[in-house]
Amino acid sequence: MTPVARACIFDPMTKNELARKIYEVAHLTGSFMLRSGQSSHEYFDKYRFEAQPKLLREIAKHMVALIPPGTEVLAGLEMGGIPIATALSLETGLPCAFVRKEAKEYGTCLFAEGAPIEGKKVCVIEDVITTGGQVILSTKDLRSVGAIVDSVICVIHRGDGKENKLEEIKLKLIPLMTMSELKAHL
Repeated sequence: MTPVARACIFDPMTKNELARKIYEVAHLTGSFMLRSGQSSHEYFDKYRFEAQPKLLREIAKHMVALIPPGTEVLAGLEMGGIPIATALSLETGLPCAFVRKEAKEYGTCLFAEGAPIEGKKVCVIEDVITTGGQVILSTKDLRSVGAIVDSVICVIHRGDGKENKLEEIKLKLIPLMTMSELKAHL
């Protein structure tokens, strides 16, 4: 067996083990400003768990069951949703679209690259959601070109459960873990 092949063999994690590992790898303390404008004394550096192949694979394996039936395309949001969507694509065989925060000004001039989305049932993929601000903007962009979007799945929902903005645009939030669930596994 080659070293690479050996590195790919591992025992699957339970959700509790996954939560502990995500926390161990990505939890930082200090003073942080979140994208939402809120300040926090703790931060989950999503790139730390997305950069770990074993951990990213485990996250994807646990998230497969969250993908709504009938989904045709996984839409990973720039930048953190892209590795999650790619890992989910590898697990499910579903194609991906990679969604920019704004259309590029050269080449194809598209905001969504990859799989076609027009007329397709698209599930938005994000890593960490607090208020859903970028999810709302990206969903509006996807819908403006004919994508059918009614759900978003994420690894961690760090909001306080009072977010109505996603519901207002008829978008169902499906997290793998909430912040309280993540901390409960410690």
